[in-house]
Amino acid sequence: MKSSLIIPDIYQGGMGVGISTPNLSRTVSLNGQQGTVSGVAVERVVPRILQMGDPGGHIRRALSHFPFPKISEPILNMFFVEGGIKKGTPFKAVPVFTVNPTHLLISLTLCANFAFVWLAKENNPNPVSINYLEKVAMPHIYAITGAILADVDYITMGAGIPLQIPKVINDIVEGREVSYRLPVIGKNITSHTMAFHPEKFFGTAMPPVKKPRFIPIISSNLLAEILIHKLPEGSIYAFAVEENIAGGHNAPPRKILFNEKGEPEPIYGEKDKIDYPALAELGIPFWIGGGYASPEKLKWARSVGAAGIQAGSIFALSEESGMNPDLRRKIRKLGYEGTLNVRTDMRISPTGFPFKVADIEGTIADPEIYEARTRICNQGELVSLYERPDGKIGYRCPAEPLDKFRIKGGDPKDTIGRGCLCNGLFTTAGVGNEEEPPVVTLGDNVGFLRFLMKNSEDSYTVAQAIRYLLG
Repeated sequence: MKSSLIIPDIYQGGMGVGISTPNLSRTVSLNGQQGTVSGVAVERVVPRILQMGDPGGHIRRALSHFPFPKISEPILNMFFVEGGIKKGTPFKAVPVFTVNPTHLLISLTLCANFAFVWLAKENNPNPVSINYLEKVAMPHIYAITGAILADVDYITMGAGIPLQIPKVINDIVEGREVSYRLPVIGKNITSHTMAFHPEKFFGTAMPPVKKPRFIPIISSNLLAEILIHKLPEGSIYAFAVEENIAGGHNAPPRKILFNEKGEPEPIYGEKDKIDYPALAELGIPFWIGGGYASPEKLKWARSVGAAGIQAGSIFALSEESGMNPDLRRKIRKLGYEGTLNVRTDMRISPTGFPFKVADIEGTIADPEIYEARTRICNQGELVSLYERPDGKIGYRCPAEPLDKFRIKGGDPKDTIGRGCLCNGLFTTAGVGNEEEPPVVTLGDNVGFLRFLMKNSEDSYTVAQAIRYLLG
């Protein structure tokens, strides 16, 4: 029997960096569906919003409710700029994550996640989720603490096997020290555990908080079974299932072929498909995502046992999304006219996972733009941990400068075609430095635009998108 709380037919994806904003997720939630905030890299997004003058005063309003002012007030004093920084002024640098993050970075992560969830729940009686990537693991223990302080209802996580999250949630709620084990590439060091004790950091006990439910993002029956069998009973509230045409990171295919240019292309076959009736027999509710943004697909999803659909791109291109408005208009126009090309790029993501890229002029999908960009790794969200010769932990990213990557023991072959998703996604969300070109990720299917727009210059709202999806 499905839980009475699994009401929404539509689960809004927690897209990218700064696309699934508090405003977008709150609007989806107020329209009776499941709103989701993107929690990825918000510790870098929020200080940039503050430096842009905090339009509308939303971040400042949210942080005025943070239960530990001695943590939040220094953040505001350091980063808020009345009226915003002048055009062309680079954003103030934020420390990058290491296994021993600075007090400032921990404070930023706590406050940013709190602020985004608080804003999504402001005057909103309906549930809200926050989405993280398992791969971006160093912030987790701090990010989830901040979200829980704001009474987040669900924690969603994909891009890996998130077996540690239920214990993290329990430890935070019960006031214990919370830890997270990170993989390390090395012979003698293969993992490192980060730890955080909220009471010691805040200097006092946390206020009473509710326990959010956990929704893993999966791409196969096998992963669903692994999570069910390895986690304590009741740990999983629901699954969000993403097929390989969904935007963002996709599951690795079983087969790869090289095209005439020598570039790898994923080949998804029968063995990559999900057996939905078998998934339904596991007894845990689920939504299906990846090209399901239509009333017909919603009906089909229900017919195979799903609670409904997960939809991302349809909300990413709505007026309430955090995507740069000029980019959003350009993409809607191309999609409406049928000339938008979205491809699965096997190389561009530093994670090694396939990544959906929209071929948009002026972005790093353009070979000339990609080649002209100066390689730099100054955000550090997607670094891998490795064992240095001195026995300490180092950090490297195949999208960083080639000589630095080689010095760190990285294989030069791993750098081919890699792009800086960190900086590119910031620019896509309108919070990037001027010299950084955007990167746009979408799902393969934007056929919904023809039903929501009167012409190629038209737009639509979240409410219109939801009415269309519900038929």
